[in-house]
Amino acid sequence: MADPRRVEFGDFLRSRREKLSPKSVGLPAGQRRRTAGLRREEVAQLAGIGVDWYIRLEQGRTVSPSVTTVDALARALRLSKTEHAHLKDLARDGARGTFTREVVPPAIRRLVESLPHPAYITGRRWDVLAWNDAAEEIFAFGRLPEEDRNTLLLMMTNKKTRKSYGAGWADVAKRMVAMFRATHDVWAGDPAFAELLARLRAGSPEFVKWWGAHEVHGTLSGRKTMIHPTKGVLHFEHTSFQANDDPALKLVIYTPV
Repeated sequence: MADPRRVEFGDFLRSRREKLSPKSVGLPAGQRRRTAGLRREEVAQLAGIGVDWYIRLEQGRTVSPSVTTVDALARALRLSKTEHAHLKDLARDGARGTFTREVVPPAIRRLVESLPHPAYITGRRWDVLAWNDAAEEIFAFGRLPEEDRNTLLLMMTNKKTRKSYGAGWADVAKRMVAMFRATHDVWAGDPAFAELLARLRAGSPEFVKWWGAHEVHGTLSGRKTMIHPTKGVLHFEHTSFQANDDPALKLVIYTPV
């Protein structure tokens, strides 16, 4: 069976290739094209690699591109720093292991609970693992079954969460999908991630559309506006931090603006 990460590697190459025009990379447009984007042989030419080798990469074959090849592909496809890093992650060899739900150390849990502003801890799969009273007032994690406490699942399939973001929901949700893509592809094929992906696809047509675009974004701080049923319109500045005890754990804090 093909390595799921290699399949994602190939899909990512194809998605980036289809977004480029010959003109954007300094190539003549030539004859009329059947499909948008560059041809495979054009990417191979720009990257300085063999066409057959590139085709094997895009098809997700079990081949291991070197760091030099990955860098050349990133330049040829005009990848951003985030996209380049994502391609490197997918090209890495080595056993990944099976995903297991993280456990929040007591000291970190107490820290979160002591914070005055809404704060919570998520794991690699974006499951919400711990939160404080201020976060409970806004997000009501405690009222949800454990299997539903996932920030992307809530954003894409929970009607109350969608309503709380009002007209800004699509922008926030689309960016979250692109951020999650960078995490998912490294864990492609893992049962826990496959289960979450199936729920997202079944519960959100928007997710299906955005997921197919294979966009990738890094984690960024920013501002969010939410509509609370009793507190009204709330404006927050949110940021996140990794825990030194376990880099898989991420602390997210919402500071009122």
